[in-house]
Amino acid sequence: MTPAPHPRDVLFEDGDPTTALPVCDHYAGAEARMRKSLALQAELGPVFDVTLDGEDGARVGGEVEHAHLIAELVGSPANRFDRVGARIVPRGHPAFEKMLEVLLRDAGSRLAYLMIPKPRDAADFEAAVHAVDAASRAAGLAREVPLHALVETHGALRDVELLAAHPRLESLSFGLMDFVSAHRGAIPHSAMGAEGQFAHPLVVRAKLAIAAACHGHSKTPSHGVVTEFKDTRALQRAAERACREFGYTRMWSIHPDQVRVIVDAFAPTAAEVDLAIEVIMAAQAADWGPIRHRHNGREHLHDRASYRYFWHVIERAHRTSAGGHSQLPAQARVRWFSR
Repeated sequence: MTPAPHPRDVLFEDGDPTTALPVCDHYAGAEARMRKSLALQAELGPVFDVTLDGEDGARVGGEVEHAHLIAELVGSPANRFDRVGARIVPRGHPAFEKMLEVLLRDAGSRLAYLMIPKPRDAADFEAAVHAVDAASRAAGLAREVPLHALVETHGALRDVELLAAHPRLESLSFGLMDFVSAHRGAIPHSAMGAEGQFAHPLVVRAKLAIAAACHGHSKTPSHGVVTEFKDTRALQRAAERACREFGYTRMWSIHPDQVRVIVDAFAPTAAEVDLAIEVIMAAQAADWGPIRHRHNGREHLHDRASYRYFWHVIERAHRTSAGGHSQLPAQARVRWFSR
């Protein structure tokens, strides 16, 4: 008997680009924090990425020295899943090229990605890409290291479609703090907070533009920080709004206590997972033709358009299963994720 085709093989065209990055991107700069973050990732599994911060995490003048430490950690056994990236200084910083040399020579084979901060526009990002590729060639790398970028300048926001369309880009993040500061006091400090950032029109406009551009080019939009790291409820509300209202599929963490909250907020609910499994299993039984499915007392018609949505729910449930605890029943895991 021929096994049923996998949903990914039926619902998406060959070459249809998809992104499946972990839903949380955790930043750590100080050595003790970096090591603690890697230990937490080993405990929870690759449900979040760790970005070792060579920009804000390094002392002024010590960026290259910090790059050596980052490369050592990326190449160490503490990097259990090869889901550790690095943020370097902006292009134009005196240490930019030297940091690239160290990171790509000493850790390029295992870096999950490089984060490029503060591109002034699409041309500036393109220049950074050329620098990365030149350093990769000099290091003899056989792979292209994925690149992420931060939208935190006026020029980057103007060119957000060009940035998202760049073939070397994997994800765009929103740099809330620098974006607000770039308005020279025209946006109040409250717009940096957990609630204010979802209310100020200029900040909301930027968030929506980034998310829409990323989805239009099959890239991952990554939501920025919540600085009130002790306020779990505020973080949870912000993460849920980023995911469910603003279309973000990934979010930054800046404190280890934020990681679990973000992962949980970006996970689908149990009811959503149950419905998605029911629909996809019924679709497979119908050879992916249209079906009628009863939910909440009403009959609903579904076809491949809605099947794609429900499959994404299942994939997100799989990606947010932390510490060995899966939202998916064993039958679903074996059926769809054992290969």
